[in-house]
Amino acid sequence: MRETTPGERRVSLVPDTVGRLAKGGNEVVVERGAGQASSFPDRMYTEAGATIGDAWSAELVLKVAKPSDDELGRLREGTVLIAFLQPLVNHALVRELARRRLTALSMDAIPRITRAQPMDALSSQATVAGYKAVLLAAAALPKFFPMLTTAAGTIAPAKVFVIGAGVAGLQAIATARRLGAVVEAFDTRPVVKEQVQSLGAKFLEVDLGETGEGTGGYAKELSAEAHRKEVELLAKAVKENDIVITTAAIPGRPAPKLITADMVRSMKPGSVIVDLAAETGGNTEVTKPGEVIDVGGVRIDGTTNIPSTMPYHASQMYSRNIASLLALMITKEGKLNLDMNDDVIKGTVITKDGDVVHEATRKAVGEKVPA
Repeated sequence: MRETTPGERRVSLVPDTVGRLAKGGNEVVVERGAGQASSFPDRMYTEAGATIGDAWSAELVLKVAKPSDDELGRLREGTVLIAFLQPLVNHALVRELARRRLTALSMDAIPRITRAQPMDALSSQATVAGYKAVLLAAAALPKFFPMLTTAAGTIAPAKVFVIGAGVAGLQAIATARRLGAVVEAFDTRPVVKEQVQSLGAKFLEVDLGETGEGTGGYAKELSAEAHRKEVELLAKAVKENDIVITTAAIPGRPAPKLITADMVRSMKPGSVIVDLAAETGGNTEVTKPGEVIDVGGVRIDGTTNIPSTMPYHASQMYSRNIASLLALMITKEGKLNLDMNDDVIKGTVITKDGDVVHEATRKAVGEKVPA
């Protein structure tokens, strides 16, 4: 499908994936211009074996962003829809998907188990975001990243602080190190210390009295006392670094506020904060989602949907995630078969046969358990 969400440049299937689906005997219809913004013109899809036409009448509809109201109206009852639906926060959308009796699977609900790693679209897109965040910061910082020895003297390297050592944070650390910066990182989960150090960064430790390790590989919200200790540690690190990249997020909840306005004002003029949690409110008190602002000479980058700024590879990775999921859903005979006994399928399906069947979403939306 051609994405209609403002600023969304990714596409759900790239020609390479289309070619493999077509060779498997599947009929693939691509909406005209669907891949144009990602540098995949229509001719590449037709060469791969797709038809350019009305894809909304298909048995299976693939998207990146959640459907708009107009797009929902174009879907037939019983259609299988796959996209980033963010069901824990988009309650009205979930209810409408159930009311229209659509079978909806959300790519941000893929269970974080070993077997599902090739389908983990959150991780693939976080990889893009972590990489691009460092490039945005490097372009804005009025300093070199690496240490340079020149005829004009030695230039000290930039100092980068990464908050959160998940997929995005680890990629940010690796990218900043490749560019020559001195990097330190913090995470409420002590288990990531070795990963941070293996990338050449220093891991900041503090005894919070508890861990931020949640279920399914996600972070959980800290207690008020642990959060206080966390902010105290961060205040010193934020002040001493040239760049801060924040990645802290909790599924279905607003992003935790880790950097106060006073902490921002304590940074050196010309410093940069790239807030990768801007989409859910931001990790700083002053972040404005979708905007780049200046606070006392410090640049706060609240750009949202950063993966879409690198649409070619972001689409390629997302398409591979989709293909891996479809391998569980399409039989050798080319028939759709959603096996609800499969842990991956069960954990990804949000609505089916008029019911909200995803347990966490059902609790968030307040729906009763289906009969």
